[in-house]
Amino acid sequence: MKNVLVSGASGIVGYGILRSLRASGIKLNLIATTIYADSVAQGFCDVFELAPPTTSNEYIDWLVRIVKKHQVDLLIPGIEADMYRWKEWTGEIEATGAKVLMNNTSLIDLCRDKWLFYQELKNRNSHFAIESSLSSDYDFLINNFRLPFLLKPRQGFGSKGIVRIQDQPTFMKHKDSMSSVLMAQPIVGTDDEEFTTSAFGNGSGGFFCLMTLRRKLSKDGFTEKAEVVEMEDIREAVEALCSFFKPIGPTNFQFRLHQGELKLLEINPRVSSSTSIRTKFGYNESKMAVEYLLFHKSPEQPVIRKGRAVRYVEDFIFYNS
Repeated sequence: MKNVLVSGASGIVGYGILRSLRASGIKLNLIATTIYADSVAQGFCDVFELAPPTTSNEYIDWLVRIVKKHQVDLLIPGIEADMYRWKEWTGEIEATGAKVLMNNTSLIDLCRDKWLFYQELKNRNSHFAIESSLSSDYDFLINNFRLPFLLKPRQGFGSKGIVRIQDQPTFMKHKDSMSSVLMAQPIVGTDDEEFTTSAFGNGSGGFFCLMTLRRKLSKDGFTEKAEVVEMEDIREAVEALCSFFKPIGPTNFQFRLHQGELKLLEINPRVSSSTSIRTKFGYNESKMAVEYLLFHKSPEQPVIRKGRAVRYVEDFIFYNS
């Protein structure tokens, strides 16, 4: 039996990974870590460990102790903060004998800053890039992007921190954060034409398999409703982007269809929030990661069921013994 640690297990990605691993059919001992003692994660794992904050000085020493304590074979980050911290300490973590699910580190660094990522797309003359600007000149931005347009954090995930600019007074509230914190973009496409694709990169400019969902977002920026779709244009876009960035393992591509063309919202070089939905339709990327890293088995394109998914609130009860 293999021991797999999933961090950030109180979040939708973390417990989505745990649930997907439990459904994988592989005999696994699942260790969940989170900073929240009252987390639902305890309902989806075999072992629960309360973690210090990822940014704390003692975090890496704590993590290494936990890995040794449970003889962990594989670590999977469930939050971006852990992915970034583990990237800097992969050598120390893997010195224990464990493996870390980690994407191409160059891609991770690039995706951390949306402006730098945009610049890289422009340098490659990619038609998937959404025109962006760091300008704090309101007239320049409305002349180029029209109203309304968006201000997005250069660093962040989901739709957190995005501001829709309808008028100059709203823009002026955020003007001082332009360039250092925020960047401007036009609004492309519509909410009904947004797609999330997960591909399992092979590290050599290609991918083993992929799955696409047409999605609608919750107010928290996660997939709330989704429908399985197959689009050759998206497959071709992922092929082109993988040839650029050479992802390894689970990689999330987010697109919008704008005037008949696909535009790339972002790449998340990790397991995404829709992973538990994908598993229910036959695409279990967490299982693929375990088989790839621990059993040296390359993923194959699974048969994916057609259908739609709706997320809803449910209760998990922990009875006193």
